Amino acid sequence: MTRTPVASTPSAAAQPTDLALYTRAAHAGAATIIREYSTSFGMATRLLGAEVRPRVEDVYSLVRVADEIVDGAAAEAGLSVADQRDLLDALEADTERAMRTGYSANVVVHSFAATARASGFGAELTRPFFASMRRDLRPVDFTAEELRAYIYGSAEVIGLMCLAAFLAGRPVADDTRRRLELGAQRLGSAFQKINFLRDLAVDYAELGRSYFPGIDPSRLTERQKLALVVDIDCDLGAAADVIPELPDNCRRAVLAAHGLFAELSDRIRSTPANELLARRVSVPTRTKLAILVRAGAGSLR
Repeated sequence: MTRTPVASTPSAAAQPTDLALYTRAAHAGAATIIREYSTSFGMATRLLGAEVRPRVEDVYSLVRVADEIVDGAAAEAGLSVADQRDLLDALEADTERAMRTGYSANVVVHSFAATARASGFGAELTRPFFASMRRDLRPVDFTAEELRAYIYGSAEVIGLMCLAAFLAGRPVADDTRRRLELGAQRLGSAFQKINFLRDLAVDYAELGRSYFPGIDPSRLTERQKLALVVDIDCDLGAAADVIPELPDNCRRAVLAAHGLFAELSDRIRSTPANELLARRVSVPTRTKLAILVRAGAGSLR
């Protein structure tokens, strides 16, 4: 077919290559997903450095696409559980191929793969993620060991992906990197556990999922809820300890994300346990903005 010129430029050398243009367009498509789906996380990413923000958007976009396969959109379109599993398998295969080759016809996968290759991570992080997504297609109760593996794959590896993007091209001592990795995992774990409590109504009543071993969501007691919140706050505290060691390109954004979820944890603590099945706890926009301002000034709370 005849190629349409991208734009009128003074010289051919100024025009992007076919792959560079496609990658740029792919990211533009992927970046719309965070704006449509997440107000809190989307607001926090505005505090990221310009060089890392697109990479975090790429990570979020793939995670969201996979999540929609198992969390409602695919089922609403009429796909069976078997169909959803096939889609998830195909998405994972495409993702691994794109991380190897640098190309996918799926713009979300292509943009994610470009970020993975630039950031230095691969299937060692995406395979646990897809394994956790498949676990959501089998809504049976978790054992403690299964829950740990699920949280690692569904949340902690996302923190590790983002951290890899933050540190790409920066020399970091091994002991510092390990501390930052543990902090990223603890923060991801806290985010996931908070979302478990926020989404009790949908996860349990509509999707038949029960994440906390030994706890019946329909009979969640105040004592059980408070024990879960204390565990979350321990994760948040451990994550907060290493935030000062993060590079400038991301520290304020991570402070903002930490602050938003710490506020959610506080609100869950003050919400009666029986109400968590009836309404989703959220943070008012005005409070979110105040948290962002504090984070922008470098303050945790």
